[in-house]
Amino acid sequence: MTNPTLATIAERFSCRGYEDKKIEIEKLTAIARAGLQSPSAKNLQPWRIIVIKDKEVVDKIDAAATSRINANLPAGQEPRKNIFFDAPAVFLILKDTNAQSNWVDIDCGIVTQNIALAAHSMGVDNVIVAMASHAFLSDEAEALKKRLDWPAGFDFGMAVACGYGNTKKEPHEIDWDKMSFV
Repeated sequence: MTNPTLATIAERFSCRGYEDKKIEIEKLTAIARAGLQSPSAKNLQPWRIIVIKDKEVVDKIDAAATSRINANLPAGQEPRKNIFFDAPAVFLILKDTNAQSNWVDIDCGIVTQNIALAAHSMGVDNVIVAMASHAFLSDEAEALKKRLDWPAGFDFGMAVACGYGNTKKEPHEIDWDKMSFV
């Protein structure tokens, strides 16, 4: 049994290489809308989505995160080259630190999944990047937050790097041992 939604879920993969091609504003807007339409506990919607389509800003966040990650690597571990894999756009999902909810992280995870699936359904490849949090813990954090017009009372939740992939891979294999019927 399948339908377009199930096909999108089955086909999506984490893309780690992108063409030097901007995503159309109509697609970015539709993807953001899908994130904003996410359900949340008590419909509090404890998030803010920042769509970064300025490649220079994407690259600055990437460099700040990568530098901090590499500075703290265990001995012998290979340094990272980047975290966004040259994606031309990034969706930052911020979480409201003042929300009266125990479910803010889960709500932001739902937004992240909606963004990733909506993007894939429109031919926009993507990868979910938790490591972007390092940029907002780095020495460059305040300058980056200022450039992004980061609202007070919000922390990093998740990032989704998006673009037109120049690499393809098979989605992960399903492990049916991880589910059961009762």
